[in-house]
Amino acid sequence: MSAVITVNQRFCGPPDSGNGGYVCGLLGGRYPGAAEVTLRSPPPLGRPMRVLGDIGSGFRLLDGEQVVAEACAAQLELSVPALPDWPSVKAAGQRYAGFQKHLFPGCFVCGPRREPGDGLRVFAGQVAGTDILAAPWTPGPELADENGRVRPEFIWASLDCPGYFAVAASAQPMLLGRLTLECERELHSGTDCSVLAWTLGQDGRKYYAGTALFDREGRRIARAKAVWVALRD
Repeated sequence: MSAVITVNQRFCGPPDSGNGGYVCGLLGGRYPGAAEVTLRSPPPLGRPMRVLGDIGSGFRLLDGEQVVAEACAAQLELSVPALPDWPSVKAAGQRYAGFQKHLFPGCFVCGPRREPGDGLRVFAGQVAGTDILAAPWTPGPELADENGRVRPEFIWASLDCPGYFAVAASAQPMLLGRLTLECERELHSGTDCSVLAWTLGQDGRKYYAGTALFDREGRRIARAKAVWVALRD
C-alpha cells in the first residue's frame, strides 16, 4: 500500500519536528496487536510524507528518500507497577518537573504552554514514596473518532513524554528512538485516566522507560516500552 500523511504544526514535539509518540502512532496504530516503531530521523512538519508497506512486511515513513520511521509487529514483554489511587495520581501531576524547566514547552503532549483542547497536557510527576511517575489525563472529544473512541496516535502520544521524565532526572536533552506499544482495550473520550511512567535502566546514551495507561476503574488501556537517546554535547 501507499499513503500520504502530513504532520500538522499542532503535533510538534520540538518546535520544528513532530512529536515522536504521535508520529509512531500514525504507523503503529495500524496494527491490531503490539507494534514497534523506530524513528530514524526527526519527523518534518507540514510536509507530505509517503507511507509504504503493509502489516505483513512492515511500514516505512519516507520524507522524499529519507526514512523517517519504520514499523513492524512486535511482542511486548513488560511488567507494569501497581496503579496508585486517583488522589495520588492527581497529586503527582502537581509535581511535574516541566512546570519549572522544560526544553520544549510547546510540545503537543507535555508542553505546559499548550492550552486545554490543544495539547494533551500530560504532566507526569513523582508519586509520593515511590519511584513511579504519574499523571491524570482526560482525552477530549477532539481526539476521538466518530464513535467517540480515542484515535490510536493519541494513545501512543500519551505514553511518549512521561517516559522521558522518568529517565531524564537532569532534564538532559533526549530524543525518542523507539516505542513499542500494545493497546489492550478501547478508550473513549471524556474518560479520566492515569498515565504511569518508570525507568527500566540505561546503557550508555540509551535510556529505557516503561509507561502504561489506565482508566478510572483500574483497567489497563495500553502499555509501552521506550528507548530514549541522549544527545551528544
